[in-house]
Order: sequence, then structure tokens, then C-alpha cells
Amino acid sequence: MTRTAIVTGGLSGLGAATAERLRADGIRVHTLDLAAASEGDPHAADHHQLDISDDAAVAAVAERVGPVDILVTCAGIVGPNRPLLETTADEWRRTIDVNVMGTVASIRAFAPGMVAKGWGRIVTVASMAGKDGNPNLAAYSATKGAVIALTKSIGKELAQTGVLVNVIAPAVLATPLNAKTDPAVLQYITDLIPMKRVGRPEEFAELVAFLTSDRVSFSTGAVYDLSGGRATY
Repeated sequence: MTRTAIVTGGLSGLGAATAERLRADGIRVHTLDLAAASEGDPHAADHHQLDISDDAAVAAVAERVGPVDILVTCAGIVGPNRPLLETTADEWRRTIDVNVMGTVASIRAFAPGMVAKGWGRIVTVASMAGKDGNPNLAAYSATKGAVIALTKSIGKELAQTGVLVNVIAPAVLATPLNAKTDPAVLQYITDLIPMKRVGRPEEFAELVAFLTSDRVSFSTGAVYDLSGGRATY
């Protein structure tokens, strides 16, 4: 039986690497992204262009696609990249809407079908910033901390349903998202990594492939660090 996955933010960065890796395992992957599929994309028929913070749009995709087996929530934004005291309420709301409410909308839309089937794998995407807090990235750090907490909560709620929910907390990875980060901030957080390098999207995707497989059966509500040694708890 071919399994079906939803990958949000699936056209670039971690989402694109994840979609490619899951497809290599024979999984049919539907991508959700604010961007449109490029001309000639062989997977364009399985792409859905939307704003992940739009509950109704996400629910509509769930209705069209039907029950899925896997959900990976890669969609996210950096938000304001400057000192907290210089940020605005609107910037905070947009960061929360995408990073937190987009994750919530995705889980609310796709988890019920998994519960009904008695099997599912959900992987949310946080960040080391959600554990440590990065300077000049307060909104991003706060939202990623929220993603960690909500994953722990929903993991407990679904623990007896056959649906496992875990979260990956990466340090800096080589993605378009981090390309938009202030170079000084990027250097600061890279210097915190004992391996002294940034991670690669394919390293992230490999961990996702493990967490969304039958190889995992007794882990839910857990945080999987992908930090090159940065994580200390």
C-alpha cells in the first residue's frame, strides 16, 4: 500500500528536501506552499498553493486530498530580524500566524484522518532558537518554542491512537530561510555549533524519513535535536 504525505513549505529548503526523500521511499507527497509550482515540475499535480495560516484553505486541501498517513510541517518564516524593542505587533502576529497557527491548522486538518485509520506520523519543525532563544530573533524564537510545547501536548493527546507526533529542532541549516537572516546573527548562531558548520537539508530529511516510518513506534511528543552538538538539553 502506498502511503501519502503532506509536506508544508514543500517547494524549497527543508520542505523540498523532505518531499524528495519521502518520494524516494515510494511515498506520494502533496506539497503545500505559498509559492506556485514551477513550469515543468513533474509533481505539480500534487502541489497546492496557499497561505498556511489560512485555516479554510488548509481544510479545503484536506477535503480534496482525503486521509493521509504523514504530515511534516516545514512552512515557516524568520519574522523580524532585529532587537525586540524595535519590532512591531503586526510583525509578531504574522510570525505567530505562520509558524504557530499554520502548524496548528495543518494538524487540525490532517490528524483526524490518521486517527480514524489508527496509524499516522506527524513531524513538526521547531529550532534550537525555540530552546535557547536567539538575539534579534525574539519572535522566531518564541514561535519555535511554542511549536515544541504544542508538539508535546498533541503527542500526549494522541498517544493511544497509533499517531505519533514528534518535533525536530535544527540548528542553522543551509536553506533559503536562513539566507534571509542578518549575516552577523547567522555567524553568531553558527559559532555556537561545536561542529563549526551549518547542517544540510538532506540531513534533516533523513531524520524525517526515520520519524515518519514504521521504524519508530515508541516515541511521541519528543524533541529530536539536529544541532551539530549545540543542544545542551
